[in-house]
Amino acid sequence: MPDSTAIPTPSSIEETISLLAQQDYLAGRSLGTVVFLALRMKRPLFLEGEAGVGKTEIAKALAKGLNRPLIRMQCYEGLDVSSAVYEWNYPAQMLDIRLSEAAGLDDRDRIESSLYSERHLIRRPVLQALAQAGEVAPVFLIDELDRTDEAFEAFLLEVLSDFQVTIPELGTIKASEPPIVIITTNRTREIHDALKRRCLYHWVDYPDAEQELAILRRKLPHAAEALSREVVAYVQKLRTIDLFKNPGIAETIDWATALTELDRIGLDPETIADTLGTLLKYQDDIARMKEGEGVRLLSEVKAELLAAG
Repeated sequence: MPDSTAIPTPSSIEETISLLAQQDYLAGRSLGTVVFLALRMKRPLFLEGEAGVGKTEIAKALAKGLNRPLIRMQCYEGLDVSSAVYEWNYPAQMLDIRLSEAAGLDDRDRIESSLYSERHLIRRPVLQALAQAGEVAPVFLIDELDRTDEAFEAFLLEVLSDFQVTIPELGTIKASEPPIVIITTNRTREIHDALKRRCLYHWVDYPDAEQELAILRRKLPHAAEALSREVVAYVQKLRTIDLFKNPGIAETIDWATALTELDRIGLDPETIADTLGTLLKYQDDIARMKEGEGVRLLSEVKAELLAAG
């Protein structure tokens, strides 16, 4: 991406909310404020919340809205430096050694210098984010940090402190301009306070009915209005009962999409039973809805929407 195409960061909270909205991400005032401050203060943004509330989408919307590269590091148990930062291309290094031997070269220092050069370096997400070509700082998404262990969390703290990493064979590589860092966690474990202190923090909650309906209209404009209202009201009801896993915004959109594909213009018990797999992801939750709970919720939704006109 040419440097000249990068879009300057917003100069106000309103511009930040507008920039996200242009990418179909509808942010409230509090979220818009913390995103604006993270951009202005050049601090990592730590987003915590349940799975499916749109944390990852914030990074995607920012990258697209600011016309910057998005570098995503998907965290998982066992993530280490070789997977997150860099590793050497060992097959290519071995080939170089054999070619040097075949050519009769015996200059050890020269061979070693050739082996540990940029052309044999495999850049993983952290190094990509710090050593991005050109002057445009990328958006660096560290997704689901809570899936890693505390050792990797400590290493990441060091990276975020100075935005640099040291490669023994090449030296220290420092970002010419710090990336825009977005860290997400589903809170399956607590992240250490030392890392949180490096960041601006925001809890991303489920949207209220009005906001979720606005999101659905934006994402699925061709859906029947009555269907969209019933879907949102039903999902909002589901989140008030004791489910193993509440449906997120993504599931709301998936369910409305599925119902639209089936040419439905409203909810009925049979359709709900047939399509629950697009909304709920655990069999116990699905079984509970099919055993009568789902019909009760639908009756309440219909009655409340009728009363509201």
